Amino acid sequence: MSAKAGAVLMAVLLALYAVLVGWRAVQFVATGEPVAVAMGVALIVLPLIAAWALWRELMFGVRSQALVRRLEAEGGLDLGIPLLPSGRPERAAADAAFPEFRTAAEAEPESWRAWLRLGLAYDAAGDRRRARSAVRRAITLERAER
Repeated sequence: MSAKAGAVLMAVLLALYAVLVGWRAVQFVATGEPVAVAMGVALIVLPLIAAWALWRELMFGVRSQALVRRLEAEGGLDLGIPLLPSGRPERAAADAAFPEFRTAAEAEPESWRAWLRLGLAYDAAGDRRRARSAVRRAITLERAER
């Protein structure tokens, strides 16, 4: 299963969950009992938070993929990190190459390309939290550039 198909499946399942929880919340509120009403209100808030989180993650995926495609079209996607037969980057090589990408992003702090490449380097080195942060910065910079 591709990553996109998995993301769509999870989005559909989360949407179904939100609808079912929302329906149960309405039933709780309709009883008029104070405890049930409180539970119903809480259950209404949870699907709203879930929908917001789902939307945010989907938009992150769409925007980051658009930037990756754009960088690839410009010929700047190759990080020069060797890949294992599985297609994953060699961790030691990614760790060794990482300082180059950090230096490039520090030298050009307003370049979305440098930040995207830094995010990809973080990802290759296994640091997902910093990878997402760098890619979010790249998205913000690219949007400001337009």
